[in-house]
Amino acid sequence: MRLFVALIAGSLFGAGLLISGMTDTTKVQGWLDVFGQWDPTLAFVMGGAILPMLIAWRLTIGRKALIGDDFPPPAQSEVDRRLVVGSVLFGMGWGLVGLCPGPAMASLSYGGLGGLVFLAAMIAGMFAAPMLGAQLDRAANAA
Repeated sequence: MRLFVALIAGSLFGAGLLISGMTDTTKVQGWLDVFGQWDPTLAFVMGGAILPMLIAWRLTIGRKALIGDDFPPPAQSEVDRRLVVGSVLFGMGWGLVGLCPGPAMASLSYGGLGGLVFLAAMIAGMFAAPMLGAQLDRAANAA
């Protein structure tokens, strides 16, 4: 049952990304081009996702999930170096390519080569991040 629910939820999420234009790299880069040909339409997509999710996360506090594991606890609010560096790298990749992990996966469904290249780079980055983080930690402790 968990796999079926995951399949339905993932399919719905991917369809939403395709319909909203989040897999269209030019649309995403137009959203980020505030001082050029700015395209504000993705603000409605993000607002339509963030607002219901904010309410849903608040409603899960103290509740048990119907299927699967319990809901995760509220995220920590501590801002540290790893969060800042990760956010900057994510933003740079999103701005340069116009894709983030969800839309990159969804773009694979219609044969987007850019999504495949992005996905390969993302997987390489996921494997490299712990090693680079350990090196940064050693360098910070040595200083």
